Amino acid sequence: MIQPVDEHDLEVLDREVDIIQNLTETPFCLVALLIDDWQRELSPWAAPAVFGKTPFGDGASETLAFISAHLLPSLTSDGIYDAGQMRLLLGGYSLAGLFALWTAYQTDLFDGIVATSPSVWFPHWIDYATDNRPHAHSIYLSLGDKEEKARNPVMAQVGNAIRRQHALLAGQKVNTMLEWNAGNHFVDSEKRMAKGFAWLLNNPK
Repeated sequence: MIQPVDEHDLEVLDREVDIIQNLTETPFCLVALLIDDWQRELSPWAAPAVFGKTPFGDGASETLAFISAHLLPSLTSDGIYDAGQMRLLLGGYSLAGLFALWTAYQTDLFDGIVATSPSVWFPHWIDYATDNRPHAHSIYLSLGDKEEKARNPVMAQVGNAIRRQHALLAGQKVNTMLEWNAGNHFVDSEKRMAKGFAWLLNNPK
């Protein structure tokens, strides 16, 4: 399992692993990929700033290329990953969740995707998802039940957007689920991620 993370995610990563272990009997290895420039390295395309003054870049392709061309070969050579014996999963929280979801449309490299509180409000994302089909066999979505009550009008679209995303996946016969969690965007990120990864581990496709 690969998870792009920031400094906060690193602080709660041990807790996330503990929760996953409590939710599944399937053995797993979680690899954290530290992201330096969150809004550039994880954005599928450039977009204006939605909060603050920093616009979104278009570095998702570079990040995916790093995973496929450098990270996975390194994990393979170190004996951590065996493509013939192991499933490969990708998951992320917030913009990293959108990155994971976008990756599902780019490559068949990953068997399953965890998109937890993903930024599906991202400009033109739902149009893109409507016009394309993911390669991943299974996709887990989740959102906090207060996230669509955000004051920012763009981010407040997240509830309707994730419902639409889930409906699109279900219509395309993707093994998918949408789970609602109590709280806003900043509550229990490690617990939400753990539930997503555990769902994939417990529902091989």
